[in-house]
Amino acid sequence: MAISIQTLLITCITTIYFILPAYFSNGSGLLFGGGLPVDFGKSDKNGVRWIGDGVTWRGLIAGTVIGIITGIVQGFIAPQVTAMFGQHITTPIITNIPDGILIGFLLGFGALLGDAIGSFLKRRIGIERGKSAPILDQLDFLIVAFILVSFVVKVDLFVIMLAIILTLVIHLIANTFAYLIGIKNVWY
Repeated sequence: MAISIQTLLITCITTIYFILPAYFSNGSGLLFGGGLPVDFGKSDKNGVRWIGDGVTWRGLIAGTVIGIITGIVQGFIAPQVTAMFGQHITTPIITNIPDGILIGFLLGFGALLGDAIGSFLKRRIGIERGKSAPILDQLDFLIVAFILVSFVVKVDLFVIMLAIILTLVIHLIANTFAYLIGIKNVWY
């Protein structure tokens, strides 16, 4: 089955558009975070924190709310998005405000839950907070967001794979830019 360049481009755009609640939620969890850690500062029998100070209740709540708000906005502008891309849309999109609330919640909360699970896994394999875990750091939020949203929306495997590739590329570009302007110490 051949896919046209126009269809591929629209699929890329609508894939990113669909997962915006996860992206915004994940970023705002960091922005609004701080305060009481989700693991309440608990450690395992070896003294290793369950998750760490980076995942907080304030970040979890604020990030989830941002995901919901993003979904509401997507539901509100759905007629314009549908008119713009029409029959070329091959990815799921939010088509109304009630769906926006639900899908925004699932993608937003899923992204933050995925980040917490990623932190938990990093602690279990001995990676300290702030240290890099390639692929896990970039995709934990996205995978869990897709798992949660799959309970209410059918997402094609091609769209999931495309989202993974786009997320890795976006992450690399954003981090390289942050490195070049002096915000980050490493380019990855």
